[in-house]
Amino acid sequence: MRMLALDMFVFQIGTLPFQELRQRYEWRFGDSERFRARPASQFLGPGAETVELAGVLYPGDGIGSYGSIERLKALAETGDAYELTAGTGEVLGSFTIRTLDLTRSVFFEDGAARKTDFTLSLLRVDG
Repeated sequence: MRMLALDMFVFQIGTLPFQELRQRYEWRFGDSERFRARPASQFLGPGAETVELAGVLYPGDGIGSYGSIERLKALAETGDAYELTAGTGEVLGSFTIRTLDLTRSVFFEDGAARKTDFTLSLLRVDG
């Protein structure tokens, strides 16, 4: 069952399952200084919209795969925007991949990580 899809990349238990999805919305205002009064403020419109996914991979236990991380990195390196769709079918917009943070821990004898924490940051780029 898919949790979320970024274009053709599907977030699910076998790829990159996330435990947190954070959304941030901003609105822009222009401020003008005034003598002996608070600055005047004018609404300019919507600002940045970001989505952050955080989770943990345990590839040895069938939860996520390192190949999925490589596929996401390849998508990011194109610089293209991708449609983000919730598992419910709701289209969230067009997003670019901005950052992918990985923290590897609990290692096997050969140095391969048993556990990898990840955080993926996306920025909405459509209207």
